Amino acid sequence: MRKRISLFDIANVLLLGIFACCMLFPFIHMAAVSISSAEYVTSNRISFWPKGIHLDAYKSVLKDNRILLGYKNTLIYVTVGTTLSLIFTTLGAYALSRKVLVFGRTLMLLIVFTMLFSGGLIPNYLVVRSYGLLDTRWAIILPSLVSSYFLIIMRTFFQGIPSELEESGKIDGLSDLGNLWRIVLPLSKPVMMTIGLFYAVQVWSNFFSALIYIRDASLYPLQVTIRNIVLIGQVSDTTVTTAMGDKPIVLESLKYAVILVGTLPILLIYPFIQKHFVQGATLGSVKG
Repeated sequence: MRKRISLFDIANVLLLGIFACCMLFPFIHMAAVSISSAEYVTSNRISFWPKGIHLDAYKSVLKDNRILLGYKNTLIYVTVGTTLSLIFTTLGAYALSRKVLVFGRTLMLLIVFTMLFSGGLIPNYLVVRSYGLLDTRWAIILPSLVSSYFLIIMRTFFQGIPSELEESGKIDGLSDLGNLWRIVLPLSKPVMMTIGLFYAVQVWSNFFSALIYIRDASLYPLQVTIRNIVLIGQVSDTTVTTAMGDKPIVLESLKYAVILVGTLPILLIYPFIQKHFVQGATLGSVKG
């Protein structure tokens, strides 16, 4: 039997289509400008489609050592930071999900308290400096290692796993860590993939911590490098720049090319874990 299409379905599809177009337009416009010829860019004649296609901006960006170094640093931060964040979040969430944990409720209240109140920028800076983390990679990774929000989501997910499975594991001689490794984690793939993506995006997009804690340019993540290049257009009135090399390039094309180079990699990861994303984001929020 054919499903009847209601007026609500039509309106819903149209509304979501409009929202999708509004969100995609900036990316399409940036891509069009970044590969268009200088005369069309400077005269502001680019909207959706590129005109006079050339790739000089991308060639300059990919040849620039600052971009390559920023990529290297960001990949290190994302890989190490996401891995450590998942490990510590998983261990903390599993411990807090056990009803036998002593002072478990008190610990949860303290964790929720940190979501409502924080020390602020200056105390955080003083803490990082007191541990000697300034101008090190750990200044980017450790201060945001565990998110209270993701910890609570994962804890709620673990609470939804039937306790009979873990009891059977203990009968077979498994310890708590054995239960976590052999029983709980294999069932937690959706929430692990989802929270791992959140952590990766958080680290990839983080430039504020680097601005505060890092002074060594060789440790700058990609986002800080992009910021420094984009700021060229805010402190200069020139239309054409040689900031990325000897060849003159339209500043607008250069800025958009740099932004897209820094944004596309993290967007390309999403389709590979899309099937786990919705399931993982909702399963962890069923229970309070």
